[in-house]
Amino acid sequence: MTDTLRPADTVGAQAPEHGHAKLNRSIGVVGGTLLTLSCVTPASTLFVVVPDLFGTLGTATALTIAIGSLLCVAVAFCYSELGTLIPSAGGEYAMVSTLAGRLAGWLVFVLSLLVVMIVPPVIAMGTADYLAPVIHLDPSVAGAGVMLLATLAGLLDLRANAWITGVFLVLEVIAAAVVALLGFTHAHRGPSSLLSMQVAGAHGHADTVTAMLVVSGLAIALFVTQGFSTAVYLSEELENPRRNVARTVLATLAISTVIILVPVVAITLGASDLTELTGGDIGTMVSAWSDSAVGTFVSLCVALAIINAGIVMVIQNSRVLFASARDKAWPSPVNTVFAKLGRFGSPWVATLAVGIPGAALCFVNLDTLYGVTGVSVTGMYLLVAVAALLSRRNHHKHTPAWRMPLWPAMPVLLIAVLTYILTQQETEYLLWTGGITAAATLYWALYLRPRRDTRWLVSIPDA
Repeated sequence: MTDTLRPADTVGAQAPEHGHAKLNRSIGVVGGTLLTLSCVTPASTLFVVVPDLFGTLGTATALTIAIGSLLCVAVAFCYSELGTLIPSAGGEYAMVSTLAGRLAGWLVFVLSLLVVMIVPPVIAMGTADYLAPVIHLDPSVAGAGVMLLATLAGLLDLRANAWITGVFLVLEVIAAAVVALLGFTHAHRGPSSLLSMQVAGAHGHADTVTAMLVVSGLAIALFVTQGFSTAVYLSEELENPRRNVARTVLATLAISTVIILVPVVAITLGASDLTELTGGDIGTMVSAWSDSAVGTFVSLCVALAIINAGIVMVIQNSRVLFASARDKAWPSPVNTVFAKLGRFGSPWVATLAVGIPGAALCFVNLDTLYGVTGVSVTGMYLLVAVAALLSRRNHHKHTPAWRMPLWPAMPVLLIAVLTYILTQQETEYLLWTGGITAAATLYWALYLRPRRDTRWLVSIPDA
């Protein structure tokens, strides 16, 4: 972990080159992996997001997550190539703008902004359930408190946060391992049940999980391991990004898939009946498999994991907003404010602008947040895949970068699959996301495009 502690170039943070504010290259691949894994936050995803999948997909949950993880391998290849080709804190929008055009980049920025604003409060609201053994809190209030705490931590130096999140990450991995061990040692059904495609119906009878339900659930399954993209957002702060971005993306996806999928399999096998599995109350299952003390320990580890996720997500999301201001996406006064760096080298105004609205979103209907996030993540991955298809044109073909295997078949297949997944989402969530995207397109047409020489000037810092 020594590579997380290299001295930061504090002068560079205050003396931007060529008029552009620059972040410090202060972390190596270990620190980047810790931060990225913490953003995937395997344990909080397992305990907060996966229970909803159990409620819809029952015994098909593990299969759906496994399929989603395989799709994410193709997505990770795209991110690895584009993230090393275009290492920018803007993440997806910098990559897509450079390769697929400024309008496509603007739309992927809007989708990424939706994701980065919604995902932290979605995770944070799960805190109350896992603090219940110690204190009873309203989920919205607890979530808002986590968001505010994460915002304060996000104002600190990135190296300090790498240590904080690393400690919390160890605890959440332990919690996931305990759940997996208990589930496997208390199995009530055999491995064949993972393919039985059953969910408890309204009257306790087993209903069949259709293929269409699995396809619809893939939008959330993609979201389960989505945080590996954090490595791209941190590419301006990673040393040697041409090498370390790809390493961090691929390692994080592999590790997070194991941490999430193995306990999901164990829970599926260990649930006493289909009704308990569909209910998705993992804390109650853990207590039944062991005792209240173990259940309390696991619950508190999950609560810490959620706080950990909030910290890293605020760090990541503030970088997106910072980069958009640096690239002049907004009117001049807004750009000036969001591009400010604080004494610790963090974009402090952008951090507050992400964290405080995130606390407010904790009071919005959770189902709506889940649905819009699933559609946004799928649409964002689709545009990244399009950019990956264009990544070897002109001079980009000869730019030093990590290159994915099976190009162009990989992005073509990904585009086809993601388009189909989008067509299977609920109309309400498509309309919400589509309406926001349409409003963003109007902003592009009326404000950004007429000022193309002075606005939305996507910059790529030196690698």
